[in-house]
Amino acid sequence: MKGTISWIAILYGVSLFPSFLLAQDPSQPPDKIWSGGAGAGLSLTTGNTDTTDLNLSLNAVRDPNTRNLIKFGALYVRGTSDDEVNKSRARLYFRDDYTLTDGLFAFASTDFQRDPFKEIDYLINPVAGLGYRAYSTDRLQLNFGGGGGAIWEKNMGLDVDSTGSLNAGQELEFQISETARVTQKLSGLWKTRDFGDALYHFVTALSVSIIKNMELKTEFHFDRKSKPTGTDTLKNDTATLLSFVYKF
Repeated sequence: MKGTISWIAILYGVSLFPSFLLAQDPSQPPDKIWSGGAGAGLSLTTGNTDTTDLNLSLNAVRDPNTRNLIKFGALYVRGTSDDEVNKSRARLYFRDDYTLTDGLFAFASTDFQRDPFKEIDYLINPVAGLGYRAYSTDRLQLNFGGGGGAIWEKNMGLDVDSTGSLNAGQELEFQISETARVTQKLSGLWKTRDFGDALYHFVTALSVSIIKNMELKTEFHFDRKSKPTGTDTLKNDTATLLSFVYKF
């Protein structure tokens, strides 16, 4: 925890550097249809314990200034300690938002997850529902949403479990300054066959621009599976990631 707090303090300090480091290219058009970022992070330790942690990410948004807003992304995390894998997680998502009114929108999304350490070979969850933009300014975005869909979950050594799902989520993005922003997401998934079998995901991140088109990003992830398959499998997982992100 102390290490995480230190990184956040360093990143916030970097965000106070003069904004001339981020001078805009006048030849770049003001409105882009595609935007996003690709990130990578790597940490190594040697000595009494040899550890390696790798994370790769991709996030992209297609905004043609019409009613449709398309988002997709991916995250891969892998860790080893003394040549033994102790962390392995992958997540992919695709989402299409369609604006109905100034604040109300409909959405359709698909989420894919793999987490062998939670004994999840794969989990696929297509969802459709409604969302509401509770607050929307140049500096602050706050959205809520909910819907329903289906879920196919394959656990190690077991057959595929398929059922309906209820989903709810919340997203926040706050621009602290010209060079720093905070993002946060919270989501819940409940199986309709057994509402006690749920999956929760929380992530918060601080991104700081260091030079044009390059950010330093620190993230904290919290995942909880209320009914893990294995008797020795913990319900909660946390991860703190540090990465460099190229913005496009």
